Amino acid sequence: MSRLQLEDFYYMAEDIIDDMDEDDYGRAGGDMDAHEYDMLTKVTDTSSGQARKGKDIQGIPWERLNITREDYRLTRLEQYKNYENIPASGDAVVKECKQMEKGGNYYEFFHNTRLVKPTILHFQLRNLVWATSKHDVYLMSNYSVMHWSSLSCHLSEILNFSGHVAPTEKHPGSLLEGFTQTQISTLAVKDNFMVAGGFQGELTFKHLDRKGVAFCTRTTYDDNAITNAIEIYDSLRGGINFMAANNDCSMREYDTERFQLLNHLRFPWPVNHTSVSPDRRLITVVGDSLDGLLVDLQNGKTVATVVGHQDYSFASAWHPDGRIFATGNQDKTCRVWDVRNLSRPVATLKGNLGAIRSIRFSSDGQFMVAAEPADFVHVYSTRADYEKRQEIDFFGEISGVSLSPDDESLYIGIWDRTYASLLQYNKRHTYAYLDSYL
Repeated sequence: MSRLQLEDFYYMAEDIIDDMDEDDYGRAGGDMDAHEYDMLTKVTDTSSGQARKGKDIQGIPWERLNITREDYRLTRLEQYKNYENIPASGDAVVKECKQMEKGGNYYEFFHNTRLVKPTILHFQLRNLVWATSKHDVYLMSNYSVMHWSSLSCHLSEILNFSGHVAPTEKHPGSLLEGFTQTQISTLAVKDNFMVAGGFQGELTFKHLDRKGVAFCTRTTYDDNAITNAIEIYDSLRGGINFMAANNDCSMREYDTERFQLLNHLRFPWPVNHTSVSPDRRLITVVGDSLDGLLVDLQNGKTVATVVGHQDYSFASAWHPDGRIFATGNQDKTCRVWDVRNLSRPVATLKGNLGAIRSIRFSSDGQFMVAAEPADFVHVYSTRADYEKRQEIDFFGEISGVSLSPDDESLYIGIWDRTYASLLQYNKRHTYAYLDSYL
Protein backbone atom coordinates (compact mmCIF):
# COMPACT_ATOMS: atom_id res chain seq x y z
CA MET A 1 0.00 0.00 0.00
CA SER A 2 1.07 3.58 -0.48
CA ARG A 3 2.79 5.42 2.35
CA LEU A 4 0.87 8.58 1.56
CA GLN A 5 -0.35 10.05 4.84
CA LEU A 6 -2.98 12.46 6.04
CA GLU A 7 -1.30 15.69 4.96
CA ASP A 8 -1.02 14.38 1.38
CA PHE A 9 -4.61 13.18 1.51
CA TYR A 10 -5.88 16.71 2.06
CA TYR A 11 -4.44 17.68 -1.31
CA MET A 12 -5.27 14.44 -3.11
CA ALA A 13 -8.96 14.10 -2.21
CA GLU A 14 -11.67 16.49 -3.30
CA ASP A 15 -13.01 18.14 -0.13
CA ILE A 16 -16.77 18.59 -0.12
CA ILE A 17 -18.64 21.45 1.41
CA ASP A 18 -15.88 21.72 4.04
CA ASP A 19 -14.16 24.27 1.81
CA MET A 20 -17.22 26.50 1.93
CA ASP A 21 -16.15 28.96 4.57
CA GLU A 22 -18.06 31.99 5.83
CA ASP A 23 -17.32 33.97 2.65
CA ASP A 24 -18.73 31.20 0.49
CA TYR A 25 -21.94 31.18 2.48
CA GLY A 26 -22.09 34.93 2.20
CA ARG A 27 -21.80 34.77 -1.58
CA ALA A 28 -24.39 32.00 -1.75
CA GLY A 29 -26.92 33.49 0.62
CA GLY A 30 -26.35 37.14 -0.12
CA ASP A 31 -26.76 38.67 3.32
CA MET A 32 -25.82 35.79 5.62
CA ASP A 33 -23.81 37.13 8.55
CA ALA A 34 -21.35 35.34 10.81
CA HIS A 35 -24.04 34.49 13.35
CA GLU A 36 -26.23 32.81 10.74
CA TYR A 37 -23.25 30.89 9.39
CA ASP A 38 -22.40 29.78 12.90
CA MET A 39 -25.93 28.59 13.53
CA LEU A 40 -26.02 26.62 10.27
CA THR A 41 -22.75 24.81 10.83
CA LYS A 42 -23.49 23.98 14.48
CA VAL A 43 -26.71 22.12 13.71
CA THR A 44 -25.96 18.62 14.95
CA ASP A 45 -28.67 16.12 14.08
CA THR A 46 -31.07 15.23 11.31
CA SER A 47 -33.93 12.87 12.11
CA SER A 48 -35.88 10.65 9.74
CA GLY A 49 -38.91 12.88 10.25
CA GLN A 50 -36.96 15.98 9.23
CA ALA A 51 -35.58 14.15 6.18
CA ARG A 52 -39.09 13.17 5.10
CA LYS A 53 -40.00 16.86 5.22
CA GLY A 54 -37.16 17.71 2.86
CA LYS A 55 -34.20 18.48 5.12
CA ASP A 56 -30.86 17.33 3.75
CA ILE A 57 -29.73 14.26 5.73
CA GLN A 58 -26.34 15.88 6.37
CA GLY A 59 -27.81 19.26 7.25
CA ILE A 60 -26.22 20.94 4.23
CA PRO A 61 -28.24 24.15 3.52
CA TRP A 62 -28.45 23.80 -0.25
CA GLU A 63 -31.09 26.52 -0.44
CA ARG A 64 -28.49 29.02 0.82
CA LEU A 65 -25.73 27.97 -1.56
CA ASN A 66 -24.96 29.03 -5.11
CA ILE A 67 -25.14 25.46 -6.41
CA THR A 68 -27.86 22.82 -6.28
CA ARG A 69 -27.28 19.38 -4.84
CA GLU A 70 -27.81 17.85 -8.27
CA ASP A 71 -25.22 20.09 -9.91
CA TYR A 72 -22.73 19.51 -7.11
CA ARG A 73 -23.19 15.76 -7.52
CA LEU A 74 -22.35 16.03 -11.22
CA THR A 75 -19.28 18.10 -10.35
CA ARG A 76 -18.09 15.48 -7.88
CA LEU A 77 -18.57 12.66 -10.37
CA GLU A 78 -16.52 14.58 -12.92
CA GLN A 79 -13.75 15.84 -10.65
CA TYR A 80 -13.19 13.27 -7.88
CA LYS A 81 -9.74 11.73 -8.26
CA ASN A 82 -9.69 8.02 -7.52
CA TYR A 83 -6.29 6.92 -6.20
CA GLU A 84 -4.67 4.26 -8.38
CA ASN A 85 -1.40 2.40 -8.03
CA ILE A 86 -1.83 1.10 -11.58
CA PRO A 87 -2.62 4.03 -13.93
CA ALA A 88 -6.06 3.90 -15.62
CA SER A 89 -6.96 0.65 -13.84
CA GLY A 90 -10.54 1.85 -13.40
CA ASP A 91 -10.93 2.50 -17.11
CA ALA A 92 -9.61 -0.96 -17.96
CA VAL A 93 -12.49 -2.80 -16.29
CA VAL A 94 -15.48 -0.80 -17.56
CA LYS A 95 -16.39 -3.36 -20.24
CA GLU A 96 -16.44 -6.20 -17.67
CA CYS A 97 -19.06 -4.57 -15.46
CA LYS A 98 -22.76 -5.07 -15.88
CA GLN A 99 -24.93 -2.06 -15.10
CA MET A 100 -26.71 -3.14 -11.95
CA GLU A 101 -30.24 -1.96 -11.38
CA LYS A 102 -30.72 0.80 -8.82
CA GLY A 103 -33.90 1.18 -6.83
CA GLY A 104 -33.49 -1.38 -4.09
CA ASN A 105 -34.84 -0.06 -0.79
CA TYR A 106 -33.44 -2.29 1.93
CA TYR A 107 -32.33 0.26 4.52
CA GLU A 108 -33.97 3.61 5.20
CA PHE A 109 -32.43 6.74 6.67
CA PHE A 110 -33.01 6.99 10.40
CA HIS A 111 -30.61 9.52 11.93
CA ASN A 112 -27.49 11.57 11.31
CA THR A 113 -25.48 13.07 14.14
CA ARG A 114 -22.73 15.63 13.74
CA LEU A 115 -21.82 15.26 17.40
CA VAL A 116 -19.78 12.28 16.22
CA LYS A 117 -16.64 13.24 14.28
CA PRO A 118 -15.15 10.22 12.49
CA THR A 119 -11.63 10.69 11.15
CA ILE A 120 -9.24 8.87 8.80
CA LEU A 121 -5.49 8.60 9.26
CA HIS A 122 -4.50 6.82 6.03
CA PHE A 123 -6.49 7.48 2.88
CA GLN A 124 -6.48 3.82 1.77
CA LEU A 125 -7.63 2.31 5.08
CA ARG A 126 -11.35 2.69 5.82
CA ASN A 127 -12.24 0.12 8.49
CA LEU A 128 -12.71 2.53 11.38
CA VAL A 129 -16.42 2.10 12.26
CA TRP A 130 -17.79 -0.97 14.08
CA ALA A 131 -21.29 -1.65 15.44
CA THR A 132 -21.57 -4.23 18.24
CA SER A 133 -25.36 -3.87 18.48
CA LYS A 134 -28.00 -1.86 16.66
CA HIS A 135 -27.43 0.92 19.21
CA ASP A 136 -23.68 0.71 19.96
CA VAL A 137 -21.00 1.98 17.59
CA TYR A 138 -17.23 2.35 18.01
CA LEU A 139 -15.11 4.58 15.80
CA MET A 140 -11.89 6.56 15.56
CA SER A 141 -12.00 10.30 16.12
CA ASN A 142 -8.49 11.78 15.91
CA TYR A 143 -6.47 9.94 18.58
CA SER A 144 -9.49 8.50 20.41
CA VAL A 145 -11.63 5.40 20.13
CA MET A 146 -15.15 6.69 20.79
CA HIS A 147 -18.41 4.95 21.64
CA TRP A 148 -21.74 6.29 20.38
CA SER A 149 -25.06 5.10 21.79
CA SER A 150 -27.86 5.81 19.34
CA LEU A 151 -30.30 4.93 22.13
CA SER A 152 -29.16 7.57 24.61
CA CYS A 153 -27.43 9.82 22.01
CA HIS A 154 -24.39 9.79 24.29
CA LEU A 155 -20.80 9.99 23.01
CA SER A 156 -17.99 8.74 25.26
CA GLU A 157 -14.26 8.17 24.96
CA ILE A 158 -13.06 4.57 25.31
CA LEU A 159 -9.32 4.99 24.82
CA ASN A 160 -7.13 7.96 23.98
CA PHE A 161 -3.89 7.21 22.14
CA SER A 162 -2.53 10.79 22.16
CA GLY A 163 -0.68 10.20 25.44
CA HIS A 164 0.84 7.09 26.98
CA VAL A 165 -1.01 3.77 26.67
CA ALA A 166 0.38 0.74 28.51
CA PRO A 167 -1.00 -2.69 29.42
CA THR A 168 -2.29 -3.38 32.94
CA GLU A 169 -1.69 -7.13 32.58
CA LYS A 170 1.55 -9.03 32.03
CA HIS A 171 1.69 -11.42 29.07
CA PRO A 172 4.65 -12.89 27.17
CA GLY A 173 5.44 -10.59 24.28
CA SER A 174 3.52 -7.65 25.74
CA LEU A 175 5.35 -4.33 25.77
CA LEU A 176 4.81 -3.23 29.36
CA GLU A 177 6.16 0.23 28.61
CA GLY A 178 3.35 0.60 26.08
CA PHE A 179 3.19 3.29 23.41
CA THR A 180 3.05 7.08 23.25
CA GLN A 181 1.08 9.05 20.65
CA THR A 182 0.14 6.00 18.61
CA GLN A 183 -1.22 6.82 15.17
CA ILE A 184 -4.13 4.41 14.73
CA SER A 185 -4.47 3.18 11.16
CA THR A 186 -7.12 0.49 11.62
CA LEU A 187 -9.60 -0.79 14.18
CA ALA A 188 -11.73 -3.87 14.91
CA VAL A 189 -14.41 -4.28 17.56
CA LYS A 190 -16.48 -7.41 18.23
CA ASP A 191 -18.59 -8.16 21.30
CA ASN A 192 -16.44 -6.92 24.20
CA PHE A 193 -13.11 -7.07 22.36
CA MET A 194 -11.31 -4.17 20.72
CA VAL A 195 -8.03 -4.24 18.79
CA ALA A 196 -6.39 -1.12 17.38
CA GLY A 197 -3.52 -1.21 14.89
CA GLY A 198 -0.90 1.49 14.43
CA PHE A 199 1.35 3.04 11.81
CA GLN A 200 4.48 1.41 13.26
CA GLY A 201 3.09 -2.11 13.56
CA GLU A 202 1.54 -1.52 16.98
CA LEU A 203 -1.33 -3.68 18.25
CA THR A 204 -3.34 -2.69 21.32
CA PHE A 205 -5.97 -5.01 22.79
CA LYS A 206 -8.68 -3.95 25.23
CA HIS A 207 -11.62 -5.67 26.91
CA LEU A 208 -14.45 -3.15 26.62
CA ASP A 209 -15.99 -4.33 29.88
CA ARG A 210 -12.74 -3.88 31.87
CA LYS A 211 -10.59 -0.92 32.74
CA GLY A 212 -7.24 -0.39 31.12
CA VAL A 213 -5.50 -2.17 28.26
CA ALA A 214 -4.79 -5.90 28.37
CA PHE A 215 -2.05 -6.23 25.75
CA CYS A 216 0.34 -4.10 23.68
CA THR A 217 2.85 -5.37 21.17
CA ARG A 218 4.83 -4.18 18.18
CA THR A 219 4.51 -6.83 15.50
CA THR A 220 7.53 -5.71 13.51
CA TYR A 221 10.26 -3.08 13.43
CA ASP A 222 10.33 -2.85 9.65
CA ASP A 223 10.39 0.67 8.24
CA ASN A 224 7.14 0.11 6.34
CA ALA A 225 5.07 -1.49 9.08
CA ILE A 226 1.56 -0.05 8.88
CA THR A 227 -1.11 -2.29 10.39
CA ASN A 228 -3.58 -2.35 7.49
CA ALA A 229 -6.49 -4.44 8.79
CA ILE A 230 -7.61 -6.46 11.82
CA GLU A 231 -10.25 -9.14 12.16
CA ILE A 232 -11.61 -10.62 15.41
CA TYR A 233 -13.26 -14.02 15.09
CA ASP A 234 -14.22 -17.25 16.87
CA SER A 235 -11.37 -19.71 16.52
CA LEU A 236 -11.74 -23.29 15.31
CA ARG A 237 -10.50 -24.57 18.67
CA GLY A 238 -12.82 -22.39 20.72
CA GLY A 239 -12.13 -18.97 22.18
CA ILE A 240 -11.56 -15.73 20.32
CA ASN A 241 -8.63 -14.95 18.05
CA PHE A 242 -7.61 -11.93 16.02
CA MET A 243 -5.40 -11.49 12.99
CA ALA A 244 -3.53 -8.46 11.72
CA ALA A 245 -2.58 -7.73 8.11
CA ASN A 246 0.59 -5.69 7.83
CA ASN A 247 2.54 -3.75 5.23
CA ASP A 248 5.62 -5.84 6.06
CA CYS A 249 4.12 -8.57 3.83
CA SER A 250 2.75 -10.55 6.76
CA MET A 251 -0.38 -11.78 8.48
CA ARG A 252 -0.18 -12.57 12.19
CA GLU A 253 -2.73 -14.45 14.30
CA TYR A 254 -3.10 -14.12 18.09
CA ASP A 255 -5.34 -15.63 20.74
CA THR A 256 -7.12 -13.32 23.21
CA GLU A 257 -6.45 -15.31 26.38
CA ARG A 258 -2.67 -15.58 26.58
CA PHE A 259 -2.00 -13.32 23.56
CA GLN A 260 0.35 -15.81 22.00
CA LEU A 261 1.41 -15.46 18.39
CA LEU A 262 -0.27 -18.50 16.85
CA ASN A 263 0.52 -17.96 13.21
CA HIS A 264 2.83 -15.79 11.13
CA LEU A 265 2.27 -16.10 7.38
CA ARG A 266 4.54 -14.28 4.93
CA PHE A 267 3.69 -13.17 1.41
CA PRO A 268 5.60 -11.62 -1.52
CA TRP A 269 3.75 -8.28 -1.23
CA PRO A 270 2.23 -6.01 1.46
CA VAL A 271 -0.97 -7.50 2.89
CA ASN A 272 -3.77 -4.93 2.89
CA HIS A 273 -6.65 -7.07 4.12
CA THR A 274 -7.50 -10.58 5.28
CA SER A 275 -10.80 -12.19 6.21
CA VAL A 276 -11.63 -15.56 7.74
CA SER A 277 -14.11 -17.99 6.20
CA PRO A 278 -17.14 -18.98 8.31
CA ASP A 279 -15.71 -22.49 8.87
CA ARG A 280 -12.42 -20.90 10.04
CA ARG A 281 -10.38 -22.99 7.62
CA LEU A 282 -9.57 -20.48 4.87
CA ILE A 283 -8.58 -16.84 4.70
CA THR A 284 -8.68 -14.40 1.83
CA VAL A 285 -5.45 -12.45 1.44
CA VAL A 286 -5.34 -9.31 -0.72
CA GLY A 287 -2.74 -6.58 -0.99
CA ASP A 288 -0.32 -4.87 -3.33
CA SER A 289 -0.94 -7.41 -6.06
CA LEU A 290 -3.42 -7.77 -8.89
CA ASP A 291 -4.26 -11.27 -7.64
CA GLY A 292 -5.99 -12.41 -4.47
CA LEU A 293 -5.22 -15.57 -2.53
CA LEU A 294 -7.16 -18.23 -0.68
CA VAL A 295 -4.92 -19.59 2.05
CA ASP A 296 -5.34 -22.58 4.36
CA LEU A 297 -5.26 -21.06 7.84
CA GLN A 298 -3.92 -24.26 9.42
CA ASN A 299 -0.83 -24.81 7.30
CA GLY A 300 -0.42 -21.44 5.56
CA LYS A 301 -0.47 -22.94 2.06
CA THR A 302 -2.10 -21.09 -0.82
CA VAL A 303 -4.94 -23.26 -2.13
CA ALA A 304 -6.19 -20.94 -4.89
CA THR A 305 -5.50 -17.65 -6.68
CA VAL A 306 -8.19 -15.33 -7.99
CA VAL A 307 -7.32 -13.33 -11.09
CA GLY A 308 -9.11 -10.40 -12.69
CA HIS A 309 -8.53 -7.19 -10.73
CA GLN A 310 -6.45 -4.51 -12.42
CA ASP A 311 -5.05 -2.77 -9.31
CA TYR A 312 -4.36 -3.36 -5.61
CA SER A 313 -7.09 -4.61 -3.28
CA PHE A 314 -7.94 -3.26 0.19
CA ALA A 315 -11.12 -5.11 1.18
CA SER A 316 -12.49 -8.63 1.41
CA ALA A 317 -15.39 -10.41 3.11
CA TRP A 318 -17.11 -13.79 3.29
CA HIS A 319 -20.76 -14.59 2.79
CA PRO A 320 -22.03 -16.59 5.80
CA ASP A 321 -22.64 -19.63 3.56
CA GLY A 322 -18.87 -20.08 3.30
CA ARG A 323 -18.92 -20.52 -0.48
CA ILE A 324 -19.00 -16.90 -1.61
CA PHE A 325 -16.45 -14.17 -0.87
CA ALA A 326 -15.85 -10.70 -2.26
CA THR A 327 -12.81 -8.52 -2.91
CA GLY A 328 -12.67 -4.73 -3.23
CA ASN A 329 -10.11 -3.02 -5.42
CA GLN A 330 -8.72 0.33 -6.54
CA ASP A 331 -9.89 -0.49 -10.07
CA LYS A 332 -13.30 0.67 -8.75
CA THR A 333 -14.73 -2.85 -8.63
CA CYS A 334 -16.01 -5.29 -6.08
CA ARG A 335 -15.72 -8.82 -7.44
CA VAL A 336 -17.80 -11.65 -6.01
CA TRP A 337 -16.27 -15.16 -6.16
CA ASP A 338 -17.55 -18.70 -5.64
CA VAL A 339 -14.97 -21.12 -4.18
CA ARG A 340 -16.46 -23.93 -6.28
CA ASN A 341 -15.42 -22.17 -9.51
CA LEU A 342 -12.80 -19.46 -9.26
CA SER A 343 -12.10 -19.21 -12.99
CA ARG A 344 -14.20 -16.05 -13.19
CA PRO A 345 -16.15 -13.90 -10.70
CA VAL A 346 -19.84 -14.43 -10.07
CA ALA A 347 -20.28 -10.67 -10.44
CA THR A 348 -18.11 -7.64 -11.16
CA LEU A 349 -19.67 -4.57 -9.55
CA LYS A 350 -18.41 -1.09 -10.35
CA GLY A 351 -18.35 1.93 -8.08
CA ASN A 352 -19.28 5.46 -9.13
CA LEU A 353 -16.33 7.48 -7.87
CA GLY A 354 -13.53 5.25 -6.77
CA ALA A 355 -12.08 2.17 -5.11
CA ILE A 356 -14.15 -0.27 -3.07
CA ARG A 357 -12.46 0.10 0.31
CA SER A 358 -14.88 -1.69 2.67
CA ILE A 359 -17.13 -4.74 2.20
CA ARG A 360 -19.60 -6.27 4.66
CA PHE A 361 -22.04 -9.15 4.24
CA SER A 362 -25.15 -9.16 6.42
CA SER A 363 -25.22 -11.98 8.96
CA ASP A 364 -28.32 -13.46 7.30
CA GLY A 365 -26.58 -13.41 3.92
CA GLN A 366 -29.27 -11.33 2.19
CA PHE A 367 -27.14 -8.26 1.54
CA MET A 368 -23.63 -7.18 0.70
CA VAL A 369 -22.54 -3.64 1.56
CA ALA A 370 -19.73 -2.11 -0.52
CA ALA A 371 -18.33 1.33 0.32
CA GLU A 372 -16.40 3.60 -2.00
CA PRO A 373 -13.81 6.04 -0.58
CA ALA A 374 -16.40 8.83 -0.65
CA ASP A 375 -20.05 9.69 -1.30
CA PHE A 376 -21.48 6.25 -2.11
CA VAL A 377 -22.35 3.09 -0.21
CA HIS A 378 -24.02 0.31 -2.21
CA VAL A 379 -26.26 -2.35 -0.68
CA TYR A 380 -26.60 -5.32 -3.04
CA SER A 381 -29.26 -8.01 -2.83
CA THR A 382 -27.53 -11.40 -2.85
CA ARG A 383 -30.88 -13.07 -3.54
CA ALA A 384 -31.12 -11.06 -6.76
CA ASP A 385 -27.63 -12.28 -7.76
CA TYR A 386 -26.17 -8.82 -7.02
CA GLU A 387 -28.11 -7.36 -9.94
CA LYS A 388 -30.26 -5.11 -7.76
CA ARG A 389 -28.86 -2.55 -5.37
CA GLN A 390 -29.68 0.35 -3.12
CA GLU A 391 -27.43 3.36 -3.58
CA ILE A 392 -26.89 5.50 -0.48
CA ASP A 393 -25.77 8.92 -1.65
CA PHE A 394 -24.16 11.70 0.43
CA PHE A 395 -21.02 13.88 0.37
CA GLY A 396 -17.77 13.22 2.22
CA GLU A 397 -14.98 10.71 2.72
CA ILE A 398 -16.08 7.40 4.26
CA SER A 399 -14.18 6.33 7.39
CA GLY A 400 -15.98 2.99 7.60
CA VAL A 401 -19.26 1.11 7.31
CA SER A 402 -20.74 -1.44 9.68
CA LEU A 403 -23.84 -3.55 9.97
CA SER A 404 -25.04 -4.42 13.45
CA PRO A 405 -24.83 -8.14 14.29
CA ASP A 406 -28.61 -8.48 13.89
CA ASP A 407 -28.49 -6.57 10.55
CA GLU A 408 -31.03 -4.05 11.87
CA SER A 409 -28.76 -1.01 11.60
CA LEU A 410 -26.23 0.19 9.05
CA TYR A 411 -23.76 2.86 10.18
CA ILE A 412 -21.60 5.02 7.90
CA GLY A 413 -18.82 7.26 9.19
CA ILE A 414 -18.29 10.50 7.24
CA TRP A 415 -15.03 12.39 7.55
CA ASP A 416 -15.28 16.06 6.59
CA ARG A 417 -13.96 19.30 8.07
CA THR A 418 -17.46 20.76 8.45
CA TYR A 419 -19.98 17.97 7.94
CA ALA A 420 -18.26 15.06 9.70
CA SER A 421 -20.99 12.81 11.10
CA LEU A 422 -22.31 9.33 11.68
CA LEU A 423 -25.17 8.19 9.44
CA GLN A 424 -27.59 5.55 10.68
CA TYR A 425 -29.88 3.57 8.38
CA ASN A 426 -32.37 1.01 9.70
CA LYS A 427 -33.48 -2.13 7.95
CA ARG A 428 -36.88 -1.88 6.26
CA HIS A 429 -39.50 -4.42 7.29
CA THR A 430 -42.73 -5.38 5.62
CA TYR A 431 -45.10 -6.57 8.29
CA ALA A 432 -47.70 -8.16 6.01
CA TYR A 433 -49.49 -9.81 8.92
CA LEU A 434 -50.59 -6.37 10.13
CA ASP A 435 -52.64 -5.86 6.95
CA SER A 436 -55.22 -8.31 8.26
CA TYR A 437 -56.03 -5.87 11.06
CA LEU A 438 -56.66 -2.92 8.72
